[in-house]
Amino acid sequence: MTTICNTLAAVRGRIATACAAAGRNPSEVRLLAVSKTFDADAVREALEAGQTAFGENYLQEAAGKIDALAGQGAEWHCIGPIQSNKTRLAAEKFDWVQSVDRLKIAERLSAQRPEHLPALNVCLQVNIDGGASKSGVAPEGAAALAEAVAALPRLRLRGLMTIPEPAADYAAQLTVHRRARELFDALCARGLALDTLSMGMSADVESAIAAGSTMVRVGSAIFGARPKPDA
Repeated sequence: MTTICNTLAAVRGRIATACAAAGRNPSEVRLLAVSKTFDADAVREALEAGQTAFGENYLQEAAGKIDALAGQGAEWHCIGPIQSNKTRLAAEKFDWVQSVDRLKIAERLSAQRPEHLPALNVCLQVNIDGGASKSGVAPEGAAALAEAVAALPRLRLRGLMTIPEPAADYAAQLTVHRRARELFDALCARGLALDTLSMGMSADVESAIAAGSTMVRVGSAIFGARPKPDA
């Protein structure tokens, strides 16, 4: 029987192999285990296997898991779109929000982050390939948004997150990921202190790492097929 411990080891092996091929140190790439739709027991099993960072898309679902696993060392990342009326939950419960795509959301997160908590780590979600179904600021608007977000209190701007449309092959994946890396480098050149380029999922870990990703978001390769919603 395949366990989460086994699947985590396999994913870490993929990351190490991809880093070796790219001439990078595996310590430069963090693994974010995307636990959306899986229960607290699955996350607990991953924690016991040494995984600490977890990505969630749905705030209400995540809140229950965050409460159930409080004090067990999990770091929680919101990676799904946030509506204006849901920012308080994200500001109060999460360690990171990777899906900031407009200033209004950032301003609400800043205002609603509790004073007793550390600054909320945020990434700008960039629609790097113009996908019609994807959230994210357009690349040409990223610099202005980044500078505005970086100036807000109670937030720490860490970098960029991308979710490009599925690409036909490795070369096509690499082209899109390199576009994100170039934008990241351009923002750093403007004086922004960024350290996180969150890109790459189960299907494109290798190309993302080759292009410079510092965080890959992997769900199904760790937890298995997602549970089907009730009819």
